[in-house]
Amino acid sequence: MPDSIMASMGGLRSRLSVFLAAWVAVRYFYSRRAVLYVPGDDTRKLNKALSLDADCIVMDCEDGVASNRKEEARVTIRRWLDEGRTSTSTSEWSVRVNSVENALSGHMSGCQKINLIMYIESARAVLNLPHICRKIEQLSSTAPFKPAALVFGSDDLCASLGVTRSDDGTEILYARQKLVLVAKAFHLQAIDMVHINFQACASVQHSGQIVDLIPDLDGLRKQCEAGARMGYTGKQVIHPGQIPIVQQAFMPAPAIVEWAEGLIAAFQEHQKIGKNM
Repeated sequence: MPDSIMASMGGLRSRLSVFLAAWVAVRYFYSRRAVLYVPGDDTRKLNKALSLDADCIVMDCEDGVASNRKEEARVTIRRWLDEGRTSTSTSEWSVRVNSVENALSGHMSGCQKINLIMYIESARAVLNLPHICRKIEQLSSTAPFKPAALVFGSDDLCASLGVTRSDDGTEILYARQKLVLVAKAFHLQAIDMVHINFQACASVQHSGQIVDLIPDLDGLRKQCEAGARMGYTGKQVIHPGQIPIVQQAFMPAPAIVEWAEGLIAAFQEHQKIGKNM
């Protein structure tokens, strides 16, 4: 079994505890800072991914696999899971499927519950996002999944809207912010968009010819920091070279960790002596 399954959401298709003092519902999550896609039909890349330090590695059956290779991807991923190939990895291993109907039909009946990570990538899905989350939450009481995160599918959304993706992303800013708002309202993680300019943003020229491509790591870092400020908890990654920057960007700053530890210690001390904060 994978740790999680990832599926696209359009329209309707598309460890809970309670902190009693504040009446706040809290979910216990896997950390999903860098969410790396690996084609499910490519055993060489899957083997390489075993040594990578991404929080979440996604065995892709969708965009990363050609239509005539999807069955091969399904067979390969199933074999990997059955053989326990991912058991030595510290990452969460997930499967990205083509549709909810294919992923969550009779094939999963009787299985233990797994995490459902939902892709929001169309105008209709953005418009219906609260309804989608509410319906999935209701279905999870009897279905073999539990909602865990929302993923912002920026480029498919641009296609749905008929707009051209820009570097600053102003044309999809509303949708990007709305996804965070709804994710937090339903106690879900929010995974930010892909940095699309990673591989071809700059080049070195020699005698008028391009001889190398320089990754735009500074642009990636800035986009990560902007997403973190919005409330995103992680980011989609399309190249192993992006992992270190993304993982670091979505780590709490040392000062924030120190403040949180101090707050917890003060709260526990006040509880011992019977005083409010």
